[in-house]
Amino acid sequence: MRRVYLDHAATTPIEPDVLKAMMPYFTEIFGNPSSVHQFGREAKVAIEEARERIANFINAKPSEIVFTSGGTEADNFAIFGIAIANLKRGKNHIITTQIEHHAVLDACMFLQKNGFDVTFLKVGSDGIIDPDDVKQAITPRTCLISVMHVNNEIGTIQPIEAIGQIAKEYGILFHTDAVQSFGKIDVDVDKLNVDLLSASAHKIYGPKGIGFLYIRSGVEIEKFHHGGSQEAGRRAGTESVPLIVGFGKAVEVCAERMINDFEHAKMLKERMLYKINDVFSEISDVLLLNGSVDKSIPHILNFSINSSKIEIDAEAIIYGLDIKGVAVSNGSACTSGSLRPSHVIMALGRDEKTALSTVRFSFGRANSIDDVDYAVEKFYEVVSGFVKLAVK
Repeated sequence: MRRVYLDHAATTPIEPDVLKAMMPYFTEIFGNPSSVHQFGREAKVAIEEARERIANFINAKPSEIVFTSGGTEADNFAIFGIAIANLKRGKNHIITTQIEHHAVLDACMFLQKNGFDVTFLKVGSDGIIDPDDVKQAITPRTCLISVMHVNNEIGTIQPIEAIGQIAKEYGILFHTDAVQSFGKIDVDVDKLNVDLLSASAHKIYGPKGIGFLYIRSGVEIEKFHHGGSQEAGRRAGTESVPLIVGFGKAVEVCAERMINDFEHAKMLKERMLYKINDVFSEISDVLLLNGSVDKSIPHILNFSINSSKIEIDAEAIIYGLDIKGVAVSNGSACTSGSLRPSHVIMALGRDEKTALSTVRFSFGRANSIDDVDYAVEKFYEVVSGFVKLAVK
């Protein structure tokens, strides 16, 4: 049976050159990077080379990059670290949006239960935040604004530069979750006006279990990993040298391929939209496109089934596609299997039953037009099968 993987927003396969770069650090160069002998120094050099490569990729200083276990920890570090550091100043208000990844939302909700005020801003039906809403939400107690760069479910690109400019004017720290934009579109911390930025390796053909938090020089942040002086005293724990080396190599490959990857994903997105319009022509009113087509990355397309026409659970569609060899998801991999409707789709104004029928397609380097055509045909077979059952 043919197998087509269209869930790259959840994770990507590791690039062969990345795996090759990592292998010596599992066996030959195995020293603890905190050790002062030659074995440790060799490992330390590898870490710093990767740190410098990643810093250059986002126009930052190597000293501003702190390695973490992934995007979730980086988001948590940013939210909790800034919140705790600002308590002594009497600043206990955070601004974010309703469509953030749960790594940000859940952290903010935890703080909300423990004395902080959090403003969860609404987005438009296209999934885009209005910078003026951010400005209106600012109070004298605001210590942090956190808005994701690219949404992981619908792919919309937020006006980060404009929001960052507002934050700068008011002297408020600004964090962006760039897990879905890093390595796909240009991410320059100075152009974006951000003070903190989160990213993860496994979204860019690197290994799982490694990410980073960019912390602009001069930003006061409280660490929450204690027990060692690693990462310039900002995150305790022995660094995973192989994973960091893999991250650095993945970034090196991205720097060479990002433009071509973008154009390839754009071609696949356009093909899928064309193919869906053609194949679903007889039941076109059943399918709803979520988010903005223009203000989004080309790597993600998200559809819901119109519940006013037919009620279908997303899990049934996903299982149906899986049986036919097509791998997709119903949104964030971190909440896959949840019976709750997507908070992102609900924030767009969709009703609960429609939100529960959401399917996300996300493209990668190895996907072809044939993959897209095959996936759309199987998608139609699954959906139309439920439509026929409903008619009976």
